[in-house]
Amino acid sequence: MAAKPIIPKTMIIGIGETVLDIVFKCGQPKSAVPGGSTFNSMISLGRTVGRLYPDVPIVMVTQIGKDMVGDIILSFMRDNHVSTHSVRSLEGIQSTVSIAMLDGNNDASYEFFRDSDAPSFEGGKIEFHPGDLVLFGSFFAINKGTREATKALVSEARAAGAIIYYDINFRRSHLLDLPSTKEFIEENCALSDIVRGSSEDISYIAATMPTWFTRSTSPLCAPPSSAPGGPAVRKFSLPEPRQSSMSRKLRPSQPSGRGTVSMPASSSVF
Repeated sequence: MAAKPIIPKTMIIGIGETVLDIVFKCGQPKSAVPGGSTFNSMISLGRTVGRLYPDVPIVMVTQIGKDMVGDIILSFMRDNHVSTHSVRSLEGIQSTVSIAMLDGNNDASYEFFRDSDAPSFEGGKIEFHPGDLVLFGSFFAINKGTREATKALVSEARAAGAIIYYDINFRRSHLLDLPSTKEFIEENCALSDIVRGSSEDISYIAATMPTWFTRSTSPLCAPPSSAPGGPAVRKFSLPEPRQSSMSRKLRPSQPSGRGTVSMPASSSVF
C-alpha cells in the first residue's frame, strides 16, 4: 500500500512591527499592552484560530530588543497562541515603545520611541508553503528602513504559492511621506491577492495617486448597498484571486467569474 503524501501544515504568518503601547487617557496612564498593526491581527487570530486549532501555526515575523519590554511582548504572544519562533530578539537594543493618547471618542494619537541604533529589520528564515496566509501592511511595509526585507519575504511567500493579504493602513501622520512612498503601495498591491483599505486610506490614495486609483481601484467598486434591516455596507467586485494548490476559490457571483465581498462602510477591499 502506497504511503500517503505528506501535506505541509498551512500557516498564518504576519510580518510587521511590534511595540509596547502605553495608553493614556485624560493625561493619565491606563494600560500597557503590546501592539502593532499586523501584530494586533495576529493576536486576534491566535485567540481564535490558534486556540481552537492548535495544529495551525500562527507565526509573527518581527524584531525586538532583548530587554524587559521584549520579554513582555514574547510572554503576551505565547499567552495568545502566537508562535515566537520567528521573532528576532537582539542584544543591546531597546524594544520600541509608543505613547497612545486617547481623546474623548477613544481615538488614539501615537508617538513612537525607537532605538536609533537598532539595525535594519531582517526577516529571518521561514519556509513558506502553498496555501499559507501571509499578512503585512501599514507604514512598516513602505518605510525604506523595513521595506526591502519585507518585500523579499512577501515575494518569497508568493513564489511558494501562499495567499498574500495587504492592509494599507496609512496614517494621517505620514501624509508628507505619501508622494515618496506611493510607488511602494502600488507594488505591494501588485504582490497581493487581497488588499484592504479603510475609507481614509482610499481618500488619501485617490487624492495623491488619481491615475493609478482610477485605473486599478475605482473600476472594482460597485455602488454602496445595504442588507435589509442591517448596517450600510459597500459592495466590491473582485477579480478571481491567483490560485494555489491548497487555496479555495471564491464563489463566482456573476457570469464573468468575479466574486463579491461586502465590508462595513468604513472599510474597503479591492
